This record gives sequence, structure tokens and C-alpha cells, in this order.
Amino acid sequence: MTPVSSKPKRPAFIILGAPGSGKGTQGQILGRVPRFFHCACGDVFRSLDTRTAIGKQFVEYSSRGELVPDELTIDLWKAQIDNLSDAHLYKPDIDFLILDGIPRNVRQAEILSRYLDVHQVFHLSCPDRNELARRMRKRALKDNRIDDASDKVIDQRIATYEAETKPILEFYPADRVTTIDATQPPVKVLAEMIQCITHLPIYQEMAKQLA
Repeated sequence: MTPVSSKPKRPAFIILGAPGSGKGTQGQILGRVPRFFHCACGDVFRSLDTRTAIGKQFVEYSSRGELVPDELTIDLWKAQIDNLSDAHLYKPDIDFLILDGIPRNVRQAEILSRYLDVHQVFHLSCPDRNELARRMRKRALKDNRIDDASDKVIDQRIATYEAETKPILEFYPADRVTTIDATQPPVKVLAEMIQCITHLPIYQEMAKQLA
């Protein structure tokens, strides 16, 4: 079981949205701004060292085609974040974490709360499922993932999001959730996120310390 951390909780923002809503794009852009550090779930698994004890646990599940348990998923995430901190690439005392793709369900959000102080969840809303499907199909073809462009796969991914990930919005207090229309041009989505962040007390406090 994941132990409770004795370290101060790290300030973070979560970008939440269905596949195709643009959360990865927005996370990458924000991550290029000084004092913001983007951490995508996919990056965590791609950089995993399978020679470590925790890496071997991951391989045990993935090699059997099984879902990685939530506790282990967060353990993997924390190990990667600690490595980035040790390498001074991520500075937890002055950087805001920008998470996308994690947490994937309410249980993961509960476990993450041991380590993070989530100041805002940005819900990139796109009720038009046809638009989501169009974006997902375009990205799959661009990345040469032909199988991911099928209607069946797209419908399944959206259904999984609705059933497992979207309920995370109910886990956080309503005043910490900001819903943004993801059908807008990306620059407008980004502008709304930045406007919200810069008005938060935690941001203004840290900005004074770094001035």
C-alpha cells in the first residue's frame, strides 16, 4: 500500500477532458512557461525503468494484458516525479505541477491527494461527440495509429472516459473546477486557463516570492 508522504503537498493543476479535448496540447504549452512543470501520464510509463522493483511490478501486469492497479499507477507516477525532482528538472518548492492523463479515476485522485494540493481542475468540455471523434481520428492518422481511428475504438475510449474519469469532477470542491469550452481555438482555451491561474491566491503568493 502506498505510504502517506511526510513531505509538504505540492501545488498542482489538473487538466481533465475526454480524448480529443486538447488537454495534452494545453499541458505541453503551459509546461513551457517558467514555474510550470507538465507531467503527462503517458510520459511516466514511457520513461519507466523496467529493471527497478516498481518497474518489474508494472511489467508483470502489462505482460498479462491486465490493468495496472491504481496504487501501483500512483507509485510509478511518484517515483518519476521524485526522480525529476532529484535531477532538479522539477523544483517542487517553486514549480506548479500540470497533470494531464492522471488521475484516471476517483480512486487515483484520492491517492494523489496524499501528495498534491490541487488548486484548480480545468475541465475541457466538448459535448459534441462528433467533434471529439473527428479530432481523435485526425490525431490517430497523423501518428500512424490506424487502428485507433476506428469508430469502435473511439466510441470505447469516450465511454471509458464518461464512466471512469469524468466522475473525478465530483471529487473536487465545485470552486476548484473551471469548465472551459474546448471547441474554441486552442489559444482562447489557453487564455482562459491562464486568466484563472493568475487570479488564484496561491499563484499570486508564489509570484511575489519569485519577484
